[in-house]
Amino acid sequence: MKVVATNRRVGFDYFIQDKFEAGISLRGSEIKSIRAGQISLAESYVDIENGNSAWLVEAHIAPYEQASRFNHEPRRKRRLLLHKKEIRNLWNAVRMKGMTVVPTRIYLKGGRAKVEIALARGKKAYDKRATIAKRDEARLKEREVRVR
Repeated sequence: MKVVATNRRVGFDYFIQDKFEAGISLRGSEIKSIRAGQISLAESYVDIENGNSAWLVEAHIAPYEQASRFNHEPRRKRRLLLHKKEIRNLWNAVRMKGMTVVPTRIYLKGGRAKVEIALARGKKAYDKRATIAKRDEARLKEREVRVR
């Protein structure tokens, strides 16, 4: 399994409840760009339409240079391949207040591109400050151990 891209802001902005693995419906030039590492999940999210289908929205896959006129749109919606039961579970959870589905990473598994999506609850500002305080405290402890 080769991790191609990660969304590092997810751990800071959300409390992760549950994780799922989904396939992505891609065009030929898109999978070649992903294999080259030309993908960004920075502002992307997962949209679930009426409990029927899941879409990866705003993920940027750079155009493949050798594809010429058969290239793809960099920020088009891409269908996520999940079981209907998983989509229904995500749909029911998203309808609750504060829950969202975000992509955490994209990786290659068996030659196919997979996306790990997480059901998450948004953090408030005071939760983010607490996370920063814990991280700083852990960094100080690490420094003290290294000095001794």
